[in-house]
Amino acid sequence: MQNRLPQLQATTLALAVASVFLPSVLCAQESSDKKLQAVEVVGTSPLPGLGIEKNKLPYDVQTVDDQTVYRSRSQNLTEFMANHLTGVNVNEVQGSPFQGDITYRGFRLSSLLGSPQGLSVYLDGVRVNEPFGDVVNWDMLPEAAIGNVTLVPGSNPIYGLNTLGGALAFTTKSGLTAPGTDIRLSLGSFMRKRVDVSYGTKSDDGWHNFIAGTAFHEDGWRRESEGKLGNVFIKTGRQQSDVNWDVSLLVGRSNLLGNGLLPSYGYKEDGTRVKGMYETDRRWAYTYIDRTRNELNMLNFNLQRMLDGSTELATNAYVRQSTRRTASGDAESADEAVINLTNTRQTGYGTSINLTKILDAHQITTGASLDASRVRYGGYQASECELDASRFVDDCEVAAQSQVGVRGSSYALGVYASDTYAIDSATHLTAAARFNHAKVSNTLTQYENGAGTAQPRESFSYNSLNPSLGLSRQLDERVTVFGNLGQSNRVPTVIELGCADPDNGCRLPTGLQADPYLKQVVARTLEGGMRWKLSDDSGYTVSVYRSDNSNDILFVPTDQAGLGYFSNFARTRRQGLDLSAYTRVADFDLRLSYSYLHATYQAEGELFGGEREIAISKGTRIAGLPAHTLKLNADWHAAPKMIVGGTVIAASGQITQGNEDGDSEVGRINARVGGYALLNLHASYEADKKLEYFARVVNVLDTRFSTYGLMANSIYNASGVLADPTTSRFVAPGAPRAVLVGLRYRF
Repeated sequence: MQNRLPQLQATTLALAVASVFLPSVLCAQESSDKKLQAVEVVGTSPLPGLGIEKNKLPYDVQTVDDQTVYRSRSQNLTEFMANHLTGVNVNEVQGSPFQGDITYRGFRLSSLLGSPQGLSVYLDGVRVNEPFGDVVNWDMLPEAAIGNVTLVPGSNPIYGLNTLGGALAFTTKSGLTAPGTDIRLSLGSFMRKRVDVSYGTKSDDGWHNFIAGTAFHEDGWRRESEGKLGNVFIKTGRQQSDVNWDVSLLVGRSNLLGNGLLPSYGYKEDGTRVKGMYETDRRWAYTYIDRTRNELNMLNFNLQRMLDGSTELATNAYVRQSTRRTASGDAESADEAVINLTNTRQTGYGTSINLTKILDAHQITTGASLDASRVRYGGYQASECELDASRFVDDCEVAAQSQVGVRGSSYALGVYASDTYAIDSATHLTAAARFNHAKVSNTLTQYENGAGTAQPRESFSYNSLNPSLGLSRQLDERVTVFGNLGQSNRVPTVIELGCADPDNGCRLPTGLQADPYLKQVVARTLEGGMRWKLSDDSGYTVSVYRSDNSNDILFVPTDQAGLGYFSNFARTRRQGLDLSAYTRVADFDLRLSYSYLHATYQAEGELFGGEREIAISKGTRIAGLPAHTLKLNADWHAAPKMIVGGTVIAASGQITQGNEDGDSEVGRINARVGGYALLNLHASYEADKKLEYFARVVNVLDTRFSTYGLMANSIYNASGVLADPTTSRFVAPGAPRAVLVGLRYRF
């Protein structure tokens, strides 16, 4: 009963806040009976094309434009999504603002290699999940050029591989949509500096040009956590009566330090609990350094052509080149330390085509995509390193030597079709299907004493036919109910296939040993809900869902401590409820979102626990996912040119990874990460039509909180001094209070 109290309190709080919204929403209904309802059109595939009314879809799509993102004063896109999109959370595992670990309805989207990725991400129709690990490098997104963000829920087959829990689609601006000059400057705590500049032009004969760039630098709020990045996005094209085409180039570079998890409370063999490094100073790191350098070059061509008044053809072709270099200092014992290094080079290229046709009561979309990639990966280790009093790893006696190498290639072919059929003016049936064929080929090379031994080349092929079927019914001009059942799949990544042999465990991310066969993951999502739009500025949406994954790929233990391998897990489940409401009361704009998530393993098995095996039974909760999340956003139009606002983010506690069974090396313990509530404030003043000033305070109350937990042995005491290994809960420290000021100038 005690464990249920935080959940009951969170649910009660959500209902109490919702009760504030409902009277305002109902009043809006009375005052808007004679107002025309705004029609929102959204895309239903990664490529641009003829959109469809959002109200006709059998699932709830969240869409925001760049002005909405800007008005939130969020420091970047991942923070905006975590604070404003329903069902989205962020784990600050790395501690860097541009290395976020996003979850949506319990599915992860991370920049960390080895994390099970469950969402697909598109930029102007190009899938940007990296070939090696399906990770997403948030630091390589051209945020100054982003015009729209769309979050599609569920196992939507149209969005292709990896759309287990949903898809994110980013659309960039152009000279047509963002003409003129836009300059944004900001300066904040921890010497955080950022510049975003964009310039767009358009001419009477249809030519348009756009360029945008971002430069960012910070010292970081944790020790030795400097980060910097820069990117430039260029787009040129022409729009004519029936043809619109453009070519874009994205170039990005980053150098980020992420300090990772920090040991919090430790647990002695007699059951006593002792404070850890986190309780002494949350700015510390366990060991230094942890550096990631990313480089990206991407060229993309897009074309849309209206074949007639009801038919549009869209196509694109792209090439992506990326490089990722990492260096991580790791203490293995009181007198042993190493520096692990990786170097990943990836080239991706592909094309897709999409035909949309409105035919009587049908809106039909057909399409195909082909994506291919080449990957070269190397893992290296410098050993017999010194560990100084400040926990820096350096002065290695043995220079970096190759440990493992991978040369791989892959391709994925997808063919899809969907049809939204108007049974009558109020009822729409949407049926879709996609056939995915993928092939992954790898050659692993193991190194010993400088000599490399190449293993036989392995190739694995995967096929899946994924259907979906949904229905939306408009009960009246305001209320729509909907339901949808969909299926999608993802294939094992190179890093998973390279560490899949139970007889040859590995350490991530550098140790790859063998590449036996792994089954593909298949997800099926059932979703239903209701949309109630009362006016252009009032309404709410509620959705309930259940997603079942078959053959999930998890990291499980071997007989050797610290080693594991990737293996298929029979079944996992994520189910819950999403509620969002928005309204305007006098001079206040209010928005509420509440999410309940129950994520569990649905079979017996074992998980990797670092130093022990974790026995999993049906119904065991999945770690790292809060059951309750509440977000409340308010903007007060205090004066014609002034807005003052705030955001409250509250999340319940979560299971710590490695303590899913409530056990540890020292016996039964409760190592849950506690819940938290944060308050952020912002304000803006429009001096004139061109110039605007803004300010933001994050974590106003300077709340100490953590967003993730992991059980492991710590060799440091609370003062950061070497000590006997202690079973500890490592946590991802949340950022302290920070102040940001800036200006925006447009002309």
